[in-house]
Amino acid sequence: MITIEPQSEFDDSSPGLKPSSFEQGYVQIYTGNGKGKTTAALGLALRAIGAGLPVFVGQFIKAGRYSEIKAIERLEGQIECRQYGRGCWLRGNPSREDIELAEDALAEIRGIMAGESFRVVILDEIITAQFFELVDTCDPLDLIRDRPEGVELVMTGRYAPIELIEAADLVTEMREVKHYYNKGVLARKGIES
Repeated sequence: MITIEPQSEFDDSSPGLKPSSFEQGYVQIYTGNGKGKTTAALGLALRAIGAGLPVFVGQFIKAGRYSEIKAIERLEGQIECRQYGRGCWLRGNPSREDIELAEDALAEIRGIMAGESFRVVILDEIITAQFFELVDTCDPLDLIRDRPEGVELVMTGRYAPIELIEAADLVTEMREVKHYYNKGVLARKGIES
């Protein structure tokens, strides 16, 4: 069993990079066909909460009480999450309802970012929403351009276009090497859902 002793701040005796204060936000993208984009973004959210940074998560396309939503609810006001979808995987042309939900999301998120109440803003699946034409190609780029300096903006989803990749400060591509889905294992509660 490992016991972690409480510390007032970071341990300056550890080797490597020393943390600095969060003054300048950057733009991060998690993309690719591999598993872990949302998980990485929510891991960053957990770290931000630990540092006292207010976090907003907007989930495009998704709807429902996934395990991550239940965990966010347990954090009692330290993180705010809103879902802007009907909870379906899109195939073919999006419905008018799906497009309206995404447009409403963008309007609300622009207001949230302009209000600067949140230091970390995570837009889960916005890149996938852009790929399926729920949002215009320019919308994520506009969010990057209009982002206040002190806001860390994180976008997730498959199929990130080159324009978005070039506009970001950090891009991580999740690449599937091997997955148990291929053996017929469905999404497991607490791991994938």
